[in-house]
Amino acid sequence: MENDNLIEKRVESESGLDVNKDIPLAVQIFIALVLAIFAGLLARNHVEFAQSYIKPLGTIFLNLIKFIVGPIVLFSIMAGVVSMKDIKKVGAIGGKTVVYYLFTTAIAITIGLFIANLCKGFFPLLQTADAHYQAKAAEPFMNTIVNIFPGNFLRPLLDANMLQIIVMALFLSFAIILAGKRAEKAIDAIDLLNDIFMYVMDMILRLSPIGVFCLLMPVVAANGAMILGSLAAVLLVAYMGYILHAVITYSIAVGCVGQMNPLTFFKKMLPAIMFSFSSASSVGTLPINMKCTESLGADKKIASFVLPLGATINMDGTAIYQGVCSIFIASCYGINLTFAQMLTIVLTATIASIGTAGVPGAGMVMLAMVLQSVGLPVDGIALVAGVDRIFDMGRTTVNITGDASCAVIVSALQRKKAKKS
Repeated sequence: MENDNLIEKRVESESGLDVNKDIPLAVQIFIALVLAIFAGLLARNHVEFAQSYIKPLGTIFLNLIKFIVGPIVLFSIMAGVVSMKDIKKVGAIGGKTVVYYLFTTAIAITIGLFIANLCKGFFPLLQTADAHYQAKAAEPFMNTIVNIFPGNFLRPLLDANMLQIIVMALFLSFAIILAGKRAEKAIDAIDLLNDIFMYVMDMILRLSPIGVFCLLMPVVAANGAMILGSLAAVLLVAYMGYILHAVITYSIAVGCVGQMNPLTFFKKMLPAIMFSFSSASSVGTLPINMKCTESLGADKKIASFVLPLGATINMDGTAIYQGVCSIFIASCYGINLTFAQMLTIVLTATIASIGTAGVPGAGMVMLAMVLQSVGLPVDGIALVAGVDRIFDMGRTTVNITGDASCAVIVSALQRKKAKKS
């Protein structure tokens, strides 16, 4: 317990999130979130003003986050990998991470389907005659594999393509390890650049409360009435699924495998949870998530690899959304899904989570793939598209919490392995 406190104080001190300040960052973000909700409800008749003058300020903040994410991911992964000095060790950590992500995603979609089937009697029967949605064509599997590997050194950073940045970082890091003592200056340079970009990130994170307010307030102003409208039951079921998955799955995983009190885990994750809820971007939350996992005692080297990978392929919240929306759309069209079809949804959503970008709205593409896999009308997406942003806020929060739980668990497993050897 004493060690945890020391780690927390060191991380908060380094990041500017000083526990001795009057208002900690988590409280600042929470206040901004509450103010944004009230201001948005008051501005229901001034949506155009909110969209034209408040939202751009939030976009500026999100742009700053996106600007720093690429370099942070590149140099933090490189710094972490070269410090391990063992390619086999990196492979072992990567294997544990991918298995955990796929396992929790499968559990998430199962929870989504279970709770949606339990509550589908409360779903409204919306008119489907005018529903129309043009689904984007899903990338062929081999194209997805090909697109993981960069064809240009700068393009992955320019496009913020996380998978390509991760692959690029791994290749460069492995080359440095193989170069041995000759690469010592390169290692020093990587560590220095990593520190510099971390300081830039700290400066940007100080603006988080303003960014949260400006991102969330226009959303509430535009959608406030919809929350209480005909889709309230579907939204409620989805959020029940989000909460159940986080409270049950992550608590058990963190408590049993990570040897950590789940209450401590969620308490220290609050800044990342609240920021992800307002921004609806897994990638945008990445810098704050890194700080939170450090305060939880996760190995910095492991977190720098696990979190960027999770922001790209770990979509637990999105999987729950797929399950709930699939049952809702099926009920609107008068279709009862069989057990085999629901099993197909579980498998499709789990596989489709790999390569889905951690940006707002990405879940819609996955939903189209899931509906097509069981023969449901893709046009049904139009029934939920109007409130997708509200779904997205919750599912992104679950996604980044799952990433953090993986960092804590893999760190604990590696420490246990090190003790045995």
